[in-house]
Amino acid sequence: MKSKTLGYVYVLLAVTIFAGQDGFSKLLGEKYPPIVVTMIRFWAFAGFVALLAASSPGGLRRAFVTRQPVLQTIRGVLLATEIVIVIFAFTTAGLAMSQAILQVTPLIITILSVPLLGEKVGWRRGLAVVVGLIGVLVILNPLNVHFDIRLLLPLVAGIMYAFYGIATRAVSRQDSAVTSVLYAGVMGALAITLVGPFYWTPIPMSDWPAMAALCVCGALSHYFLIKAYGLLSASEVQPLTYLQLVLSVGVAIVFFGESLTFNMVIGALIVVGAGLFTVWRESRLGIESPPSTTS
Repeated sequence: MKSKTLGYVYVLLAVTIFAGQDGFSKLLGEKYPPIVVTMIRFWAFAGFVALLAASSPGGLRRAFVTRQPVLQTIRGVLLATEIVIVIFAFTTAGLAMSQAILQVTPLIITILSVPLLGEKVGWRRGLAVVVGLIGVLVILNPLNVHFDIRLLLPLVAGIMYAFYGIATRAVSRQDSAVTSVLYAGVMGALAITLVGPFYWTPIPMSDWPAMAALCVCGALSHYFLIKAYGLLSASEVQPLTYLQLVLSVGVAIVFFGESLTFNMVIGALIVVGAGLFTVWRESRLGIESPPSTTS
């Protein structure tokens, strides 16, 4: 199999597993505090990235070497916190609605890249960002008298993941991908373990298979995404990651009985279209973006 073809297979596997991960996150988040679910997931994720780093050239000792320890630590804390908010959003705003809103994340990264990374955004990408934000307003439908403030949760999560994405771009200038993944997993696990035990809720044996499945999904999805980025460029990977929206919405409808609204569909199409245009423009400008998956 050609390398690019194999890369696309890895992306599709990662995106499919991410959708399953979303389903398990919502299922468990409805029963247990999201911070507890995230903590257990990060314990497994930290173990996975440690094994991954240990098998890389130079082993764990080399992987832990970074010129930006503070920023790497902040990335881990941001990722763990963002996932807690995402799970909470899945259980309150709904999985389908949350994923539709989360698609704005790459556009927020484009906005933040100007003041934080000193990147220049031309009028085309600027216009795409404006259109994408209009799409988010269409999804949120704030003029509706029944507007739910809980719909802002996935937007907050998207903003947090955008800061994580910006930090990832910054550290990638000096640190390897293995180092960045290791710090995200280990520091995220350490940070959430400082708080999570205070919210601990006993988990019966009947729910541990779902918890184990969530942990496995978290490890495998990131593994396949890492493998994909080893064979493809960011501009080749990111368009396919939007399939997670379709798959997650399918999970929400089939397994959780959620429904789609007209404004959700139209708004999501606008946001995804703007995001795809931004990815295309960034590929023309040679800008590498981090993965746009957020859970």
